[in-house]
Amino acid sequence: MLDDIDARPGSTTSLLRTTIGLYLRRLDGAISSAALVRLAGDLGILPAPARTAIARLKQKGLLLSQPGGYLLNPAATRMLERGDRRIFEVRRMQAGDPWCLISATIPEARRDLRHQLRRRLQFIGAGSVAPGLWIVPGYLDDEVGQLLDELGARTFATLFRADDPRPAGPLSEAVARWWDLDALRAEHLRFQASVDALPDEPFAAYVRLIDSWRVLPYVDPGLPAELLPADWPGERGFAAFAGLSARLTAPAWEHVRAIA
Repeated sequence: MLDDIDARPGSTTSLLRTTIGLYLRRLDGAISSAALVRLAGDLGILPAPARTAIARLKQKGLLLSQPGGYLLNPAATRMLERGDRRIFEVRRMQAGDPWCLISATIPEARRDLRHQLRRRLQFIGAGSVAPGLWIVPGYLDDEVGQLLDELGARTFATLFRADDPRPAGPLSEAVARWWDLDALRAEHLRFQASVDALPDEPFAAYVRLIDSWRVLPYVDPGLPAELLPADWPGERGFAAFAGLSARLTAPAWEHVRAIA
C-alpha cells in the first residue's frame, strides 16, 4: 500500500497522489480517466507522464481500475484519513505537555523490520534518544500504536508516558540532539520558498500548496517553542499555510467539481 512517505513533493506522482487524496472521497470515490488527465493538465502535467503516474499509483494500491476511469481503493482510506489529521489539524506541544517514549528491541533476524520501524518513526516526527529508544509528543501515542500494529512490531515495543524528561543538561540541548533541527529548518524554508512560487490559478495553487506542505506536519513534531532556537521559522510557515488554505479551498473545489 502506498503510504504517507512515498512520492517526493512536487513530482508528477506526488501531485496526482495529492489530487486524489484531496478530491476522490468528495467525488464518491470515482473519477473518469479523461477528468483525471484533465486535472493533471491543469497542474502543468502532460498527458503521457500523467498516465504513467496514474499507472504507478494503481500499482501502489491507491487506485483501482473501472470501465472508463478509476476508483479510490477502500484500503487506502485509513491512510488518507490519517493524512487529513496531520495536514489540516496541526498540533503543537505546550510547556508541560506529556511525552511518549518508545522502547523497541527488534531481533537481529528481523533487520528489515528494524529498518522499517526506524524509517516510519522518523517520518512521523520521532526523535532518537538512544539506539532502540524514541520520543514523540504525547499526542502522537495513538499514531505510534497504529504504526506498530501495521508493521507487526507491537510485540517488540513498549510505550511509556513521561511528563518530565530529565537529561543530563538542559532539555533544549537534548532536543537538539534527539532531532535533526537543521534538517527541519531546511524543510520549513523549502516550504516557504514554494509558497512564493505558487501559480495564480486557485486549483493548481491549492494542490501545489498541499503537496508542498504535507511532509512538514509529519517530520516536524510540533515541539514547544521554548525548546527551539529563537529564530525558528515554523510559525511563519504555519501562518502562511493556514491563510492560503482558507482562501484557496473553495475555488479549487469548484474547479474540480466542474470538470469531474
